[in-house]
Amino acid sequence: MIDWNQIDIVMLDMDGTLLDLHFDNHFWLEHVPTRYAEAKGIPLGQARDELLARYKSVEGTLEWYCVDHWSRELELDIALLKEEVDHLIAVHPHVIDFLDQLMCAGKERILVTNAHQKTLALKMERTRLAGFFNQVISSHQLGLPKEHPEFWNRLQNLHPFDRERTLFVDDSASVLASAKSYGIRWLLAMLKPDSKEPPRVVGDYPSIHDFSEITNGLRCAI
Repeated sequence: MIDWNQIDIVMLDMDGTLLDLHFDNHFWLEHVPTRYAEAKGIPLGQARDELLARYKSVEGTLEWYCVDHWSRELELDIALLKEEVDHLIAVHPHVIDFLDQLMCAGKERILVTNAHQKTLALKMERTRLAGFFNQVISSHQLGLPKEHPEFWNRLQNLHPFDRERTLFVDDSASVLASAKSYGIRWLLAMLKPDSKEPPRVVGDYPSIHDFSEITNGLRCAI
């Protein structure tokens, strides 16, 4: 599936790839509707329906991922609400071993996420993963989400990389399609981003359930 001899840089998504997407799904589909219903004095079902429609209207845009946008739109402190359920933030199995092996093998490691900086800071504090990466990049720094074709040009300008020798791992079909269009040669999809949900098909890409499936091919450079 992967020839590690042909890969120098590994770009990794965060939510659903390194971290269990259960936190995000619970937060947006359960916790926010509950707090929104309480704040507006409306039934939970009505709150959920209204929020799902709002989510859908900006899906795939930078606003969808923006904590400040939703705080303004919903008149709720989204960053504070995330802290209320931050005990649900969890690293997927085998992620630490994989990152360790990448470091040992001398591969450059870049975290590339659509998460807003406030969410990113909370999750890095909770998981202590930041130290495994040469660079941590939020799409909010670049002004476009990973789904947008121009995102990759901006990333290239910020942190030059050889598309032929880069592996990119994500759980989103639309993001993987964007990376493929840009010419990134090595792509990998995560089949089980949410530990509480069954595996899902993420487009026509090589895919894994967890990183133990590809760790064995890595060899330490020392």
